[in-house]
Amino acid sequence: MRLLIVEDDREASAAMVAGLAEAGHECQTAADGAEGLAAAHDGRFDVIIVDRMLPKLDGVSMVETLRREGDQTPVLFLSALGDIEHRVSGLNAGGDDYLVKPYAFAELIARVEALARRRDTGSVQTVLRVGELEMDLIGRQVRRRGREIDLQPREFQLLEYLMRHAGQAVTRTMLLEKVWEYHFDPQTNVIDVHISRLRSKIDKGFDRPMLQTVRGAGYRLDA
Repeated sequence: MRLLIVEDDREASAAMVAGLAEAGHECQTAADGAEGLAAAHDGRFDVIIVDRMLPKLDGVSMVETLRREGDQTPVLFLSALGDIEHRVSGLNAGGDDYLVKPYAFAELIARVEALARRRDTGSVQTVLRVGELEMDLIGRQVRRRGREIDLQPREFQLLEYLMRHAGQAVTRTMLLEKVWEYHFDPQTNVIDVHISRLRSKIDKGFDRPMLQTVRGAGYRLDA
């Protein structure tokens, strides 16, 4: 999963990142509520972990803002304030769960993964959005700034994978396995050809390229 951790205690944040990464999850961090809100706007996350007491913008206000904007990403509040009144106010603000500090790390992981499962079973994502780019998975249509982009089936699959991993470096091996279903390197330039075609379609005529080459790593789709 891709997680956003909004925590001003750097040691606590680093410990969470280390433990969640060991459990197989990718983490992005923010050190205050304003930074967390900006990160939530820019990225796509499976779960957001928010400390209630934050500088610049407190966690409750941050989550209330996200909910007003229509962002339904599951939120787990972390707080040293554990009485019923504080739990209720956090949940009423739009939080999905509330974990009181200090906590067992195993419980944190279990709650985060439970929130993600609840979201997966509760809704089926039919539209992907990364910045100006929108993909309708049912209608098989792609648009950037409202302009329709005609893609071949393999180009559509390639872009879907890149959009689902937006902001991340995607390696050639990952693309071969997930898009072409090759579990070996065919020693061809098939990826380069398709990336070149896809780049010309989604970036040509726009002022800023979205499909980036990451030297020595692969490719990345940036919002």
